[in-house]
Amino acid sequence: MMAMAQSNFVSSENSIALEALHRQINDLRADIAAHAQDLLQGLCGSAVVPAQHRPAIENLCHYLSLRHRDLRVLQRELMWRGLSSLGRLESRVLPTLDAVSAALSGLQGVASHLEELSESKFFAGERSLRVATEELFGPARSSRRGRIMVTMPSEAADQPDFVLDLAKRGMDIARINCAHDDEKAWTMISGHVRAASEIIGHKLTVLMDIAGPKIRTETVAGEKRKLQVGDRLRLVAQGKPRPTQEVEFAATVSVAEIVTRVAVGHRVRYDDGKLEGVVEETGPNEAVIRVTHTKTGGVKLKPEKGLNLPDTALGLSPLTTKDYSDLATVMTHADMLGYSFVSHADDIDLLEDALAKFPARLQPLGLIAKIEQPQAVTNLPELIVRARCRNRPFAVMIARGDLAAEIGFERVAEMQEELLWLCEAAAVPTIWATQVLEDLVKTGLPSRGEMTDAAMAARAECVMLNKGPAVGEAVSLLDSLLARMDGHVFKKTPTLRALKSW
Repeated sequence: MMAMAQSNFVSSENSIALEALHRQINDLRADIAAHAQDLLQGLCGSAVVPAQHRPAIENLCHYLSLRHRDLRVLQRELMWRGLSSLGRLESRVLPTLDAVSAALSGLQGVASHLEELSESKFFAGERSLRVATEELFGPARSSRRGRIMVTMPSEAADQPDFVLDLAKRGMDIARINCAHDDEKAWTMISGHVRAASEIIGHKLTVLMDIAGPKIRTETVAGEKRKLQVGDRLRLVAQGKPRPTQEVEFAATVSVAEIVTRVAVGHRVRYDDGKLEGVVEETGPNEAVIRVTHTKTGGVKLKPEKGLNLPDTALGLSPLTTKDYSDLATVMTHADMLGYSFVSHADDIDLLEDALAKFPARLQPLGLIAKIEQPQAVTNLPELIVRARCRNRPFAVMIARGDLAAEIGFERVAEMQEELLWLCEAAAVPTIWATQVLEDLVKTGLPSRGEMTDAAMAARAECVMLNKGPAVGEAVSLLDSLLARMDGHVFKKTPTLRALKSW
């Protein structure tokens, strides 16, 4: 009798807990749905999201609303009851909450008040992402889901066999960096890509990356020794750099705003973060930086090295005079345009206005927004919505090099995850870029760490390799690696194929 009473007590206690959990899930869903409407209105303004993109944009708003909350306690309450932890709902926020609510109704023996779910509705977000990916990048290879992008070296213009070899090894997208070479070279490379596509019987696509403003050093002085912690560096907007006894190093900069908009205390990073300093003084058209960190042994001051100013709003247009000139070639030869320094939704409109001056194409030019700056991270939802309102094929490149130099190396791993999640919620394809298999590309031998990084890249829709002597070997390895990883993971979800190691 005592055991039966205890059992009834436990059952009653569990029933109360299930009822409370069910109510919490339903309240969470209602709050998210209501908040998402406000988010959607704020993101869209007067613009209209095309019907085919509206479900994904609404899901993005649901995801943003959900992730404004700390759900860790709720997750554990759900997990031990055999329910979804909500940890993989990026592409299906409300359907996941509805499925959990329906399961809780079943556990309580009560009817669910929600519309019956179907497999088709539950996985609709995945289908939207797959469609968006194919529309932009072309069809996937039969052996793998992800695409491989390769940055073309200058010599590719004169080497069609080199391009063909990359295509046979697994390259899907050729990237042309318009900061280098000229229209003639770009035209020849794109022609080689089209020819290779015909030969292998698989559609290859071309990305042309317009340069944007070059934020870097130009003429330098004081390069006889390396910069060390404690040294001072004068950056000048124009004229000859002037080293002095107090400030031994000096450099002119490519963009005047680099020195006219910084303030005392702002951080400055040089050459992909190999050196970091803090603005100590500002003056007419110049700023003095005190070095606070360098790589071991110091850093040589050189011309044509990048500068990052994570605390400074430079207010630069992402389109330069050169970019406007290059757009004609891009519109003629590219499938996609890479957009550097895009940070605000208005930057999307700026580009669209420029493209509107050209005749309409049979296939619309795709747009790749390169996320390189903190402002671009913060404004990513607005960038996505504005691009979708323009109804142009769209993807996001996680440009980890500049991004790390802007937000700090310690944050880039965390941020690349968050960017992947947000883009999946919006059914926006992602490109995993910067230093993928870099040792292999440069030396022919990969490091252990970069193999793991390349495997993690399988969660993106595309992986970018840079140019280098052994890029062909890197394409072959990445082709095999991505195919194997497809059996283990889809986005954040482990896929449990049979293990063969034990």
